[in-house]
Amino acid sequence: METTDSFQRQMLEPVSLDRLQVRIGEEIGLSRWHMIDQTRIDAFADITEDRNFIHIDPARTKAETPYPTTIAHGFLSLSMLSAFAYEATPPLKGQAAALNYGFDEIRFLSPVQAGSRLRGKFSLLDISTRPSGHIQLTWNVEVEIEGQERPALVAKWISLALMEEERSA
Repeated sequence: METTDSFQRQMLEPVSLDRLQVRIGEEIGLSRWHMIDQTRIDAFADITEDRNFIHIDPARTKAETPYPTTIAHGFLSLSMLSAFAYEATPPLKGQAAALNYGFDEIRFLSPVQAGSRLRGKFSLLDISTRPSGHIQLTWNVEVEIEGQERPALVAKWISLALMEEERSA
């Protein structure tokens, strides 16, 4: 069930660079829960052409693996980071666009069974200004599985904020 608090996180106001810099080392935001059901898993399998039975065949998965049902692709859980970030991390004031710069680490720690709900927890590790003028933000991200202590994955994710003045230059 979504709460008013999770709905408010979807409408984050831009923050100043100074205000965000004082939060380095802190948790910045938490997304709402997102359902990872068999329909989503099947769609991801079709798009990526990864049709391993453990993702798309509940009966075979139950018969041949230790899991009672199918499990989501690790890359499906990882791909949810963009949706989680929109809800959990505020844009910078004057930001024209956000760019995905990559990852320093990704670890898949727990399988995500079909029917699970995931959310992203974002802590800010670092902010720097690149020679291009882009603001580089490094995030520690945990993708939590509702009702489980161990996360689905942890990652150090780097994004770039393209600022308005860069576009007009």
